[in-house]
Amino acid sequence: MPNLRQLLSILLPPLLLGCSPPPSTTTNDINPVKTISYTVVSTGDGDTLKVQSQDGTSSKVRVGCIDAPESSQEYGPEAGQRLKVLLPSGATIELREIDIDQYGRTVAEIYSEGKSVGLQLVREGYSVVYHRYLDGCSDTADQYVAAEEEARSQRLNFWSQSDPVMPWDYRRGKR
Repeated sequence: MPNLRQLLSILLPPLLLGCSPPPSTTTNDINPVKTISYTVVSTGDGDTLKVQSQDGTSSKVRVGCIDAPESSQEYGPEAGQRLKVLLPSGATIELREIDIDQYGRTVAEIYSEGKSVGLQLVREGYSVVYHRYLDGCSDTADQYVAAEEEARSQRLNFWSQSDPVMPWDYRRGKR
């Protein structure tokens, strides 16, 4: 018997795909959701960028709940270019901080003009859902899963390959 997440991913994708939570300070039943505004300084690969806070402090940010192909991997350069188009230098974004990773980067859901950038990258096939860390996006997890299923079924970008290597496997040398 399918669990609730499986049922939702089958029955609700049309309703979920366009529904990212707006960046704001709100409270839900689980925990407070707080977003903070930053300015994009630069983008790196398809899931990393450098931002500046309102007080002038710079930091590196990893887009939460997704994983983009590495720069040396097929569709890696395209993923990096797409992130640069979505988040040009000087753009104002909102971050919903999730964690700090092992490299000291802030891991966060990123919103531009009220829309989730990570979800957009997954929807367009430039990144994949990082299921290992999807619990950091518990309020939007089903949207990510549904977007990936749609991109995969349409064979968009990364998913157009006959046998795509997941970014985490690529990093481990399983090329």
